[in-house]
Amino acid sequence: MSNKDKGIRRLVRALSYTLAGLKAAWIHEEAFRQEIIIAILVIPIGIVLGASYTQRAVLIGIYFIIPLTELLNSAIESTVDRVGKDHHELSGRAKDLGSAAVFLSICITFIVWGIIAFER
Repeated sequence: MSNKDKGIRRLVRALSYTLAGLKAAWIHEEAFRQEIIIAILVIPIGIVLGASYTQRAVLIGIYFIIPLTELLNSAIESTVDRVGKDHHELSGRAKDLGSAAVFLSICITFIVWGIIAFER
């Protein structure tokens, strides 16, 4: 973005970058596609399972931590791959840490969904 972009113009440009990122994730990242497809199933279940608007918001919102983390993991992987395909301990560690973050987001989601389901 140029320094001249302000107000609505800046927001429109930022939205175009966001949409480009989502499109790239959809095209290039199978895990992201799977998580979004699962969201189509999870959202109605969250609406039914939640006993209140707050619980519904928590169930649906916590699920989206998974694709959010997947996007960050994909960004890390793309950056590491851009630097070079040669094996390097720090490159491997960066990718492993990103993968671990995705795994933890899945664990958090299962815990929250489990607690709310058990409460019901």
